[in-house]
Amino acid sequence: MATETMQVNMLSAEDLLKNWQGHRRLTRKTIEAFPEDKLFAFSVGGMRPFSEMAIEFIKMAVPIVDGVATGKWVEFGNSGPKLETKAEILRVWDAQTAELDEKFWKIPPHRFSAVDKAFGQWEMSGLAMIQYAIDNEIHHRGQGYVYLRALGIEPPHFWERD
Repeated sequence: MATETMQVNMLSAEDLLKNWQGHRRLTRKTIEAFPEDKLFAFSVGGMRPFSEMAIEFIKMAVPIVDGVATGKWVEFGNSGPKLETKAEILRVWDAQTAELDEKFWKIPPHRFSAVDKAFGQWEMSGLAMIQYAIDNEIHHRGQGYVYLRALGIEPPHFWERD
């Protein structure tokens, strides 16, 4: 019996960016929901404060797009200003959102399937690396939701990405 294979292109680059930016909007709402002092100090079960997770997303997003676009990967996590207030995190977050919208379109189509060793750590295709950034953000945002609930704060609805 012959097996028929079919290639289905389910996600365009535009759809990928829209999905990522939707998650970033939701994460921004999550950052906003934290009281200033709790954003930087509260944790549960020995996990990091949510501010550290948000800063991790910031340190990854634009460098990932740059790396996927060019194949050149800067050392992960050693760049950018020290962010010490919620307002500073949100300011950089918003600037980076605009930067992602601009830089994403500079990724040549073949670079989505090209395999690199991103940041000298993760060997995967450009598409997989972008998906890693999205998945990492979703995972840690879930931790943020636990923190908010422990603080008696209702987190944003996970499906509201507008």
